[in-house]
Amino acid sequence: MLPTTKEDVDFEVQAALAWHDDDVNATIATLLEDIRHLRCQLALTEGAMSRGMTRGWKPAFERK
Repeated sequence: MLPTTKEDVDFEVQAALAWHDDDVNATIATLLEDIRHLRCQLALTEGAMSRGMTRGWKPAFERK
């Protein structure tokens, strides 16, 4: 489930920083790697899904 409150987001930010021993650059680098990986997964999914399976929904690479 996605965080829904500012406190949830703040907690996740602090957890990510703690995981990287408060190294902001390492935290950002990991998040960027995650984004690249998820975009690749989304592209693979888009190619494998039929439009009928999703009733016309199509994945988007950018937030709206």
